[in-house]
Amino acid sequence: MKTLSTGDIAKLCDVNLRTVIRWIERGSLKGFKLPGRGNNRVRIEDFMSFLIEHDIPIPAELQEDNNKVLVVDDEPAIARAIQRVLRTHSLVANVAADGFQAGTMLMKERPLIVTLDLSMPGLSGYDVLSFVRETPEIAGTKILVISALGTDALQKALDLGADAVLNKPFENQELVDAINLLLGRTTSSAT
Repeated sequence: MKTLSTGDIAKLCDVNLRTVIRWIERGSLKGFKLPGRGNNRVRIEDFMSFLIEHDIPIPAELQEDNNKVLVVDDEPAIARAIQRVLRTHSLVANVAADGFQAGTMLMKERPLIVTLDLSMPGLSGYDVLSFVRETPEIAGTKILVISALGTDALQKALDLGADAVLNKPFENQELVDAINLLLGRTTSSAT
């Protein structure tokens, strides 16, 4: 379990150590005391939730640690193809075959980016998109909609909060470029 000390958090947020301790004491930031000396520790996941809940920018040091992508697509061949491309670019790509599974994995895994198909049985991609944007713990997750639906459907996804859209079928480099753009990385055309 990865944890941060109160000193680590103070540096990351550019605040006084006492401020961090007060956040923990008030219950705003979930922490625990180590046995013995009683120093506070905070799980990374709890710190990230705190930042998102209080609209505090996530420090670059923590963004780089998260290289998780959740691929949400009910077509196994497409999901595997996306997963393969992402893995060759040092991203950990897990797959959810439907909207229900996506919701569970989003809350558990906290990926940095979600690639999201719109046409799925049960919960549609639109439902997943709305869920993410309405859930404070994951509302900041970047969402790349990948769909064969037309321009109107893609525009609706953007209106609901998608960060970017990509038409199916797509070239591998188009996917890499879109992901790099969402991650703020410089695009490399070497594949």
